[in-house]
Amino acid sequence: AIIGVTRDPSFGPLIMFGLGGVFVEVLRDVSFRILPITEKDAAEMIQDIRGSDILKGYRGEAVDLASLQQLLLKISQLVVENPEIQELDLNPLFLYPDGYVTVDARMFVSEPVLHDHLTATGAESLRDFFYPQSIAVIGASDVAGKLGYNVFHNLISHHYPGKLYPINPGKASVMGVRAYKSIRDVEDPVDLAIVIVPAKAVEAAIADCCAKGVRFVVVEAAGFAETSQEGREAQARIAGIIRKHGCRVLGPNCSGVINTHHNMVQSIGLLSDLKKGNVGMVAQAGVYAAGILTGLSNVLDFGIVATIGNKMDINETDILEYLSDDDHISVIVMYMEDVRSGKRFVDVATRAAVRKPVIILKSGRTEAGKKAVSSHTASLAGNDEVNSAAFRQSGVIRARDNEHLFALTRAFSKQPVPKGNGVLLITYTGSLGVAATDMLYLSDMRLATLEPYFRERLKNALPDYASVGNPIDCSFSMTPEQVKNLIEIGVESNDVASFIVVLQGEILGSFVDVMKSIDYKEKPVMCVVACKEFMINDVVKMEQAGFPVYSTAEMAAEVLGQMYHYGVRRQSALTDSIARHLTKDSLSVDNNPVRLRLINPNDIGLWTDFVNGCSQKSLWLRFLSPFSATPERAQRFCNLNPEEEVAVVAEMKTGNQNKFLGIARLIKNKRREGEAEYAIIISDPWQNKSLGITLSEQCIELAKKEGYKTIRAETIQQNHAMIRIFRRCDFSFDGKDENMVSMSLNLS
Repeated sequence: AIIGVTRDPSFGPLIMFGLGGVFVEVLRDVSFRILPITEKDAAEMIQDIRGSDILKGYRGEAVDLASLQQLLLKISQLVVENPEIQELDLNPLFLYPDGYVTVDARMFVSEPVLHDHLTATGAESLRDFFYPQSIAVIGASDVAGKLGYNVFHNLISHHYPGKLYPINPGKASVMGVRAYKSIRDVEDPVDLAIVIVPAKAVEAAIADCCAKGVRFVVVEAAGFAETSQEGREAQARIAGIIRKHGCRVLGPNCSGVINTHHNMVQSIGLLSDLKKGNVGMVAQAGVYAAGILTGLSNVLDFGIVATIGNKMDINETDILEYLSDDDHISVIVMYMEDVRSGKRFVDVATRAAVRKPVIILKSGRTEAGKKAVSSHTASLAGNDEVNSAAFRQSGVIRARDNEHLFALTRAFSKQPVPKGNGVLLITYTGSLGVAATDMLYLSDMRLATLEPYFRERLKNALPDYASVGNPIDCSFSMTPEQVKNLIEIGVESNDVASFIVVLQGEILGSFVDVMKSIDYKEKPVMCVVACKEFMINDVVKMEQAGFPVYSTAEMAAEVLGQMYHYGVRRQSALTDSIARHLTKDSLSVDNNPVRLRLINPNDIGLWTDFVNGCSQKSLWLRFLSPFSATPERAQRFCNLNPEEEVAVVAEMKTGNQNKFLGIARLIKNKRREGEAEYAIIISDPWQNKSLGITLSEQCIELAKKEGYKTIRAETIQQNHAMIRIFRRCDFSFDGKDENMVSMSLNLS
C-alpha cells in the first residue's frame, strides 16, 4: 500500500491512501481527505478505494484494518502539528493480519507558507446584505436597453419594500424616483449600493460608497481580473480601498442578488414575476444564473440567488454560510468554477450540510475545462480528485452535470428525505420497472417487502392479470384511483420508506389532483414520465403540485438513493455532534472496562442480544407490557432520528464479543417545547452496580447541551431501583396516578 501527504494551495495539507503499484499508477485507485481527519474519515478512506475488498480478505487473509486506520490518524496528527512538512510518502507499506511494516519513507520539509487567514463573515453580518432596507443604484437609467435601466426596473417592478436612491448626475429623477448626482448627496443612510457603470468609473464610485459609510456594494460592471492585466490591477486597487474602510463587495463581473422573500431583484437581465421559494443558489456566472432562473421558474421556486463573479471579497463560502442559517432556504445549490480558501470552505460546508442539503456542480474537471474557466471568470480550477474528496468529507452532494444538479434540487426542495431504503415501485410497464430496480440496487437501495396483510390488500386493488409484488405492474389499465389505493397501502407498510411511480404520459393530467389528495405520511414520491418533454404542460402541473417528474426511471431511482444516503450521513453527523457532549465515555464496573456511547443502526444484533438477555420482569418494568426483540422493534430502537431521540449504551467487550449492559434514552416531547422523556434499563446481572446512575448522569448532561429545560420520567411504583436512581439524580416527585409514579428534573 501507499500513504502520501501533499499540500494543496487552496485546501492545505491532504492525505492520500491506495494499494500502491499499478493500482495507483495505472488505475489511479486512491482516496484523498483534507487534514485533519477523524476516525470515520480514516475508515471511509480505506472503504473508498475500489480494491478495498482485497484488504478485507478477498481470496486470502484480511489485513489489520484497525492498525491501518490508526496509522492514517497518526500521520494526520504529525502533519498538522508540523506545518513545515510539505510532502510525505510511505511507499511501500506492507500490510499484515497483525500490524504493518513501512519499507521506505521520504519527507520534504520547508518553511511553512503563511496563508491569508480570512475571517469568517458570519451569518449575522450578511443579514443586511440579503435584506437591505435601502439600496442606491449607481448608474441607474430610464433609457430602456441600458443595464442601469434593467437593474432599477427590476427593483421597482418586483416591489422592493425599502428605499431606492438612483444615482445619475444627468437626471433629476429615474422612473419617477428622485435621482442624486452622487451617493454622497443622499441624506439618509444607505445599506447597499449597486454599481453598474463603466469599469473605469467603478473605482471612484466605490470610494464614494466608502466615504458615505455604505456597508455593502454589488459591482455588476465587468472589465476587471477576468479580462486583462490592467483589469487585475484595477481590481487590486478596489480591494485595497474596501479593506481600508471595512466595506464588503460582491463581484465585480456579477449579476447581483435575488431574494424573493424580500422582493429584491438586482439582476442585469429583466425578469418577470418570481414565486417565493425554498432553494438558495450560488453561481459564479451571472448569465448562467439568469438562464437557469428563467428556464426552471415553472418547476422550481428559488428563495435566494447570488452571483459572485470574480469574488474579489464576498465569495461562495461566505454566502453558503449565510444561506445555511436562513430559515427561508431548505436546499442550497452551487455552481462553482473554483474553490478559494478551501479549508474554510470545508469547515463551513460541513456545518451547512448537517442543517440542509448542499448540492454542488463543480466545472473545470478536465484540462480543457480548466482553461475555459480561467478565461471566463479569472478562476483557477483545482485538482478534481481533491475537490471530490473535499465535497465528500464535508457531506455535500456533488452533481455530475446540470441535469443531475436540478434533478436533485427538485427532489430535495419538494419531498422529504426517506427514512429507510425500502422502495415501493408502481409502474404501467414492466421494462421501466426493471430499469428502476437495477438503479435502486446500484444505489444501495432495495425493493420493499410488504407484509402478508398488505400483499393480500394488493390483490384486491389490482385486476387478476396484474403482477402482485414489487414492482407492481398495473399494465395499461392503470388509473388514478388505482394508483391512490396502491400508494395508501404502501404508506401503511413499515418497510416502505418511499415510492417511485411510473405514469402514462398520455393521461398524466388525470393523476395530478388524485396524487395531491394522498396523505403520504412524510414518505417521498418520485414520478417518472417517459419522453416527458412532449407533455410538458401536465408535467409542469405535477411539478407545481410538489412531485418531481423524471424522464427516466434510472434518474428517479438514483435521486432517491442520494436523498436516502444524505439522510443517513446527516443523521450520523448529528449523532457524532451529540456524542461529543458525553462528559464520560468510559468507566469500570466490577473491574471490567465499560464504554459509554450512542446507539447506532449497526447495533441491531447487540440490541437484540441485550433484550433477549433481560428477564421478563426487567422488560416489564421498562416497557410496562410484555416485550420481545422483533426485527421491527430492533429497527425502531436502533435507527434513531437524533433530532428526536438519543440512546446512550453501556458496552463491554469480552474476548472478541461486545455486549450491552444497559441502555438509557432521551425522547423529545413533541407536544411540549423544551421537554424530554427519559427511560432506562439495565441487564439483570449488572443491576445495583451504580451503572444506572452513571448512564442517567450522562443523559442529563446531554439534555442540558441539547437545550432541554425539563426531563420527565414515569414508572410503576414497584420499580424501586429506577425510583432510587431518579432520586439520586435530583428528580422531583410530581405525583401518582393509580399505580404510576411521575418524576421530573428541572434543568433551567
